Amino acid sequence: MPIASTSTDDAVTAVLDAAHGTPTTFRLVNAGTFDAATSQPDYWTLLRGRGVNLPDGRPLRSILARTTAKGQRCDQVRGPWLFEACLDRGRERGTRHFLLGATEETLDQLSAQIESKFPGAILAGAYAPPFGERSSAEMALQDAAITDSGADIVWVALGTPKQDTEALRVLQATGITTAAVGAAFDFTAGTKRAAPHLVSRLHAEWLFRFVSEPRRLWRRYLIGNARFLLLGARHVMTSRR
Repeated sequence: MPIASTSTDDAVTAVLDAAHGTPTTFRLVNAGTFDAATSQPDYWTLLRGRGVNLPDGRPLRSILARTTAKGQRCDQVRGPWLFEACLDRGRERGTRHFLLGATEETLDQLSAQIESKFPGAILAGAYAPPFGERSSAEMALQDAAITDSGADIVWVALGTPKQDTEALRVLQATGITTAAVGAAFDFTAGTKRAAPHLVSRLHAEWLFRFVSEPRRLWRRYLIGNARFLLLGARHVMTSRR
């Protein structure tokens, strides 16, 4: 699976350049992504196809740092940080943002927070799709709304792997750059509590999230991380040989 080795600042530049240039889709990849992909061949194929995979997750970043060329930057690119940094820097370029995902209540709070934190950031539109399967007619209406909004980028927050599939589909249907950013909407909106600064400095954000939502995240962090460490160890050993 190709993973971009980049600095955090360069990742923001790449997203904004794509929004105003050649459209593509961006995915935030972590240990949970690998866990899902190993059991879902279609998802694995998607991750190896069109788009850019950015390293979101300390374990993945650590493995990449041991296998990339000396002197090449390999920062962890966190979804919430990328989202807010693009809202911030996008003001200089007049970037128009469309929010896709979460619930109507969360989107209302998110819009208010964006207006407060990033005055001048342009929200072209927002839509909270219903849960479950949707008809082709419903998706066509959504795509038309996105296109008519004049958005430069669509931020997708539907959970992995659904959001990555939808981000690619929206790109193909509208020709607009997309980025799948997981729980970024909730953190910026304030509906979920972000890890304290000290916890982040200790690289223990995963533990903070696990304690906050154990029933939802236990499999990702216990089983998924164990599988990823095995894959990572094999990758490092192969690279050194």
